[in-house]
Amino acid sequence: MGSSSRNGDNGEKFHVLAVDDSQVDRVFMERLLKNSDCRVTTAENGVRAMEYLWSEKEQGQSKVNMIITDYSMPGMNGYELLKKVKRSSVMKDIPVVIVSSENIPARIEKCLEEGAKEFMLKPLQQSDVKRLRCHLTELQQLVK
Repeated sequence: MGSSSRNGDNGEKFHVLAVDDSQVDRVFMERLLKNSDCRVTTAENGVRAMEYLWSEKEQGQSKVNMIITDYSMPGMNGYELLKKVKRSSVMKDIPVVIVSSENIPARIEKCLEEGAKEFMLKPLQQSDVKRLRCHLTELQQLVK
């Protein structure tokens, strides 16, 4: 698991957990997110992501503002991670975005019905990240 951050002009840092079994895709996602002034933590699979989320809650550390996860991963896939997050009383409000290289309508619908904020196709573009930042900004406004 890795972590990095970059300050925005206003000092705000949205904390995104990026989950993908492909190291190349994780690094690519991390760079896109850092370019949008997000703090990024990476995990190589759903199990590691859940371990991080639980340890973060137990230690009272900085809250993850969004999870971006690949759908197809060994062990716990992105859909299973989504279900675990949405069924947890302490994590259910964290927006989850599923990404996949496969455009399968039934899969997309299933993820959105389970509570995914978005389903995006790989490769992610900077415009996708800007759209996600809009969701984070809206969420922040609701909390204030």
